[in-house]
Amino acid sequence: MLSCFTRLFVQNEESKELLKTIGIDNCTVSGDTRFDRVIEIAEKFEPISFMEQSLEGIKSIVAGSTWKEDEKILRSVWDRIKDKNLKLVIAPHEIDQKHLQELSAVFPEAVYFSNFSPGNRSKTSAAVIIIDSIGMLSRLYKYAHITYVGGGFTKDGVHNVLEAAVYGKPVVFGPNYKKYREAIELIHAKGGESFSSADELQNIFSSLLIQEEEWLRKSAAAKNYVLRNKGATEKIFQFIQEKRLLTN
Repeated sequence: MLSCFTRLFVQNEESKELLKTIGIDNCTVSGDTRFDRVIEIAEKFEPISFMEQSLEGIKSIVAGSTWKEDEKILRSVWDRIKDKNLKLVIAPHEIDQKHLQELSAVFPEAVYFSNFSPGNRSKTSAAVIIIDSIGMLSRLYKYAHITYVGGGFTKDGVHNVLEAAVYGKPVVFGPNYKKYREAIELIHAKGGESFSSADELQNIFSSLLIQEEEWLRKSAAAKNYVLRNKGATEKIFQFIQEKRLLTN
């Protein structure tokens, strides 16, 4: 079936060489179109007024796509951080009633995003905000001082780290990331960090909250990593146009 395609576009040289071993040569290394997608989302960014008001002048940790394991370890670390000028925003992977109730039990002091009138999302003084609406995560990361991407303690692994990295913020995630090239490369680029325990996570958070130069380096590294990998979509469309594949 692979030989039936006019052209196969792959993310890296390793994939191209692997295809060669089974006699597939109609292959081009284009890169990953997901980089282009997150860049497009960031360039067309639409503000979330509630978050802008609630986080104005305050540092925040935005934790996205979290699971129970992420939330428990965040609770443990949050209890150790005594900073009144810091907020925690949690956007869980699942927002069904059962999970939201469980999350509220872990963070009883938290307020729900939906509790504020859609027509008047005035700011909240609560230190922990739970996002119980869908479709916001790719914009939420922009408001973070530090981003936390969940899934790193599940069998499937960490979620999309590019959504956070594109805004030029340090990205932190759990230990199960080895299947994801972008997570591995983000660590190598010094824009991301992985941890396995609450102690390690606390050290990472504390360092990034206190040491501004380190935060600036990791922020720039995360953004530059994403920008260096853009262009896959253009390469694919250029091939389609050159070969006139969309014309009769």
